[in-house]
Amino acid sequence: KSSDVGSPMRLVGISNPLGLMPDSFFPSEGGSDYELTPLLRPLARHRKDFTVFSNLDHDVSGGHSAVHAFLSGIKDQDASDWPEGNISVDQRAAEFVGARTRYSSLVLSTGEGDGDLKCKLSWTRNGVNVPPVTKARDLFRALFVQDDPKLLAKRQSAYDVNESILDAVNGQAKILSRQLGKADQEKLDEYLNSVREVERKLGMSREWLHKPKPKVDIQEPGEGDLTYTVPAFYDLLALALETDSTRVATLGIPGNINTADLGLVGSYHGFSHHGKAEKLRQGLFVIEEFQMKQMSRFLDRLKTIKEPDGASLFDRTMVLMGSGMGNGSSHSNKNLPVLLAGGGFKHGEHKIYPKDSQKRLPLCNLYGSMLQRFGLEIHAFNRGSGTLTGLEIA
Repeated sequence: KSSDVGSPMRLVGISNPLGLMPDSFFPSEGGSDYELTPLLRPLARHRKDFTVFSNLDHDVSGGHSAVHAFLSGIKDQDASDWPEGNISVDQRAAEFVGARTRYSSLVLSTGEGDGDLKCKLSWTRNGVNVPPVTKARDLFRALFVQDDPKLLAKRQSAYDVNESILDAVNGQAKILSRQLGKADQEKLDEYLNSVREVERKLGMSREWLHKPKPKVDIQEPGEGDLTYTVPAFYDLLALALETDSTRVATLGIPGNINTADLGLVGSYHGFSHHGKAEKLRQGLFVIEEFQMKQMSRFLDRLKTIKEPDGASLFDRTMVLMGSGMGNGSSHSNKNLPVLLAGGGFKHGEHKIYPKDSQKRLPLCNLYGSMLQRFGLEIHAFNRGSGTLTGLEIA
């Protein structure tokens, strides 16, 4: 069951493309009495409010080239084999939200990234990667700065033009479809689905065009290095959820961040290829620990924000953290590091699922549980076989 009317559920996915060191992340014991590992220690004060999962993944391989499947379970080149393409869990939730918020989802990255080190987290059902907002200033303006009236008028006329083009395309497609064979008709249907997606987004944007944006008591962020940018994105994300500007978001930490800001010499990607060399492992730990500390601070913030019914925003927000890379050094996409906090689930455990390939549970089962909690009436999501056993609502 979803949350009650008037206090909607939210969904946030946080990720990097290089994973987390397994021996620093996964506890050795299951259950609730596990010892906090070095990477879980920054979350110690939230211990009863998150769950760690072992042996969940998507059964895909390819190292860096499979990381983009983290929130979908499906590599982009395999999207056409699946009824909903390679839609990611956040975009499935965003479809459900529709026009109820100004932004059906926010797709964010704390920097541009490069090649396989980019954060490609969010995918539509048409196999399109949603490009992220990469500057905190741009995010602030999109959320809280009123658009110039001239710009609004331009947007309005652009919507009108686009709508008339889409009307013409739809009209011609109907005539064309009568003359096509089965295979060509299927291709045309794919194309028309893309057109409908554009139509839906146009409709949603138009509805919010002239509604005033919420006023917040913070200054527009500037440009900064890693230790400035990551907290700034988290703060804006918390405000976006608090003001109900969105209920769905992803935040990526790209794999080419400047590590000098953390007192390191070398690249994040280089540290991830440590080959068990202790100096490189120590450098990688500094980078990963920084990410865990920032997420912990974000959870603190969500706990301080109260909903109208007295619950905290944290109780109404599922925060998933993980990566499509299980081990950056060996390029394994198995046993992905995954942690879920908040959202009103029973937490406080390290849940160990079967290793055996015959009994292994897909990570998409967790996403199925999250989407059901979000309010969707679905049986399974993408590669999933259902919901995740053992994950219960508090």
